[in-house]
Amino acid sequence: MEEIKKKRIFSGIQPTNVPHLGNYLGALQNWVKLQDEYDCAYSIVDLHSITVRQDPARLRRQTAESYALLIAMGIDPEKSIVFVQGHNPAHAQLSWILSCYTQFGELSRMTQFKDKSQKHPENINAGLFTYPVLMAADILLYQADCVPVGIDQKQHLELTRNIADRFNNLYGETFTVPEPYIVKSVAKIASLADPTKKMSKSDDNPNATIFVLDDRDTIMRKFKRAVTDSGCEVRRGEGKEGVENLMSIYAAVTERSFEDIEREFEGKGYGDFKTAVGEAVADSLAPMQERYKQIIADKSYLEKCMKEGAEKAYKASRKTLQKVSKKVGFIVL
Repeated sequence: MEEIKKKRIFSGIQPTNVPHLGNYLGALQNWVKLQDEYDCAYSIVDLHSITVRQDPARLRRQTAESYALLIAMGIDPEKSIVFVQGHNPAHAQLSWILSCYTQFGELSRMTQFKDKSQKHPENINAGLFTYPVLMAADILLYQADCVPVGIDQKQHLELTRNIADRFNNLYGETFTVPEPYIVKSVAKIASLADPTKKMSKSDDNPNATIFVLDDRDTIMRKFKRAVTDSGCEVRRGEGKEGVENLMSIYAAVTERSFEDIEREFEGKGYGDFKTAVGEAVADSLAPMQERYKQIIADKSYLEKCMKEGAEKAYKASRKTLQKVSKKVGFIVL
């Protein structure tokens, strides 16, 4: 019987910060599950990170750490293509070609360019402007059928689809036009200090964000300081956004329903609940943290995985780049 070809998914993560609990529960855990159903390509997108000035030594370290974290979380380099974007020069090559098929007006409407320009007015560089084209190249290079997207990336994926359609209309079917992959049930994790805002890596309040490499004592301290309300009941309701956020986190790591949680903590106060949430989160992260320590300490294993990932990525993307190069008129050797 002929084997059914799996659809391909592409997704990438920047190496500039350790992922926080919201990233982990809302996206990265799902990456692990997707490996069983899809042909997955996951990338540490180091090229994207330099639109903002980086310390070179720190960027190299964080790239290795981010790669090790993906494996520690359960991304299998034998099952998926796991690679560092900069290790495959085809990304930059295709990005230049696609830049010539992207309109200036399209890029000027990108909201992330406007936002980052305001945050970094001293460094409004061309890379910041053309960043979405490189993102399109990342996706189209691997003929991705689906791309997991959050709200802040929907506009970029729509541009990717427009670029693919434009190129296909000019030269015939070349690129797979990717569809957004919408996760049906995603834990939406808010700041522990202000439950009206998303949990963020860049929050000024050090107690607002749980990072996936935080130790148990740090996790417990942050949860004990989490904002709740003046009441004492562990339940959902108006004015109880802080409690509801903690319930969402507890539900995500224990796979329990809100109704079960309300029953479990009936008659108990916020102190007991915060302790239980902190312990559940620390317990859920502990195996991944231990695996991470082993991988990051084994430099030869990490380098081997990176090299093999780079080879797989190049092999998977070479045909697309050659096809595109031929169609635009380049001599392909």
